Amino acid sequence: MVSAAFLKRAQALLRIRNQLARECLAELLAVFVLILITLSGSAQTVTSSGTKGNLLTSYLSGALAVMVAIHMAGGVSGAHLNPAFSLALCLLAQFPWWKFPIFLTVQTLGAFLSAGAVYALYYDAIQYYGNGTLAVSGPRETASIFATYPADYLSLQNGFLDQVMGTGLLVAGVLAIGDPRNNSVPRGLEPVAVALLVFSIELSMGSNCGCPINPARDLGPRLFTYVAGWGSEVFRWVRGRARAAPPR
Repeated sequence: MVSAAFLKRAQALLRIRNQLARECLAELLAVFVLILITLSGSAQTVTSSGTKGNLLTSYLSGALAVMVAIHMAGGVSGAHLNPAFSLALCLLAQFPWWKFPIFLTVQTLGAFLSAGAVYALYYDAIQYYGNGTLAVSGPRETASIFATYPADYLSLQNGFLDQVMGTGLLVAGVLAIGDPRNNSVPRGLEPVAVALLVFSIELSMGSNCGCPINPARDLGPRLFTYVAGWGSEVFRWVRGRARAAPPR
């Protein structure tokens, strides 16, 4: 059997003492789990043609993923999970500006890696559903599993407004939930409150753009689809796609 002394030495060697490194790893892991659950919910809906998922299950998986991710990283990094939230904290002088680009990079990387994990998990389903083609538009497109795309009717200006309002509401709601001057949420239930906030935004603002409300959540997986074979079309604003992306 492994001795207790050996285990203690191993734990000491593996322990990360640098606070910034701990925060970055926490954000990386939490965003990875957040996007893993969120994109898997979309993949299940898309590749089953709606027989094993729908709009509601996609919304719910994304909201519950937020709850899990906050529990994973809240005690280490504060579970920002979102560059927009990190930026808001910088503007409020609650987070140092020099950390912002670091968190932005880590959050985007976590989303990118998670998209790769979802692609591996649903590889056979994606290939079968798309008849071996990785399409961004058309009746058998699969790019919307990973990133969000505008509905057919949406203009660029309205799409910008949609994301500003949705993301702004998310940030304002999270700040309100965490403000000690407001009616406090019972200790330990803050992640549940944030998940319900995300769920409400998805239910009310998901039809235009799929409701990503998180730059890293959209950019990381979109970059992955670009390098994985969907091509540069994933970065184009194309009106008249076959359908809007599943919600997030």
